[in-house]
Amino acid sequence: MARVLLTGAPGSGKTTLTRRVVEVLRERGEVLAGFTTSEIRRGGRRTGFVVTGIGGLERTLALRGANGPRVGTYGVDVAAFDEVALLEISNGIELGSTLVVDEIGKMELLSDGFRALIGRIFECPRVLATVPAAAVPLVDDLKARPDVTLITVDPSVDPEHVARLVVDDGDFR
Repeated sequence: MARVLLTGAPGSGKTTLTRRVVEVLRERGEVLAGFTTSEIRRGGRRTGFVVTGIGGLERTLALRGANGPRVGTYGVDVAAFDEVALLEISNGIELGSTLVVDEIGKMELLSDGFRALIGRIFECPRVLATVPAAAVPLVDDLKARPDVTLITVDPSVDPEHVARLVVDDGDFR
């Protein structure tokens, strides 16, 4: 089983590395499902986040000052997150795809449906997920699993290495 968690502080490059690994896996012909999140920037400052399914569906996840459950200064649109993430993950589990989950963090965990899928996600044979470095109870449980490879992201982490871990069940000769 190849379950890889990428961790690091905000801005450490977890999403950038995840996208590069997705490119490598696609080139290898892997069937992928899941989602990535990215920042919305205006005038050089972060104003929100977007969730994008591997299949291309995209919705606004959170905006500074918006209505909805709060994470810091951001209002989170849980329904928009569910529309993208639950569809992608559920279909991916059903099809036996390699799952990409960027990220399992406070905003995403506001979704009851997503929290309910976490156990099923980590029953799948190939998972690449990002998690915050900060303590989050459910995330801390995932980090402590013996069947998970935890990688702290920094500029030296090679996407080819991560792709080998995910695809080759850790056998990266």
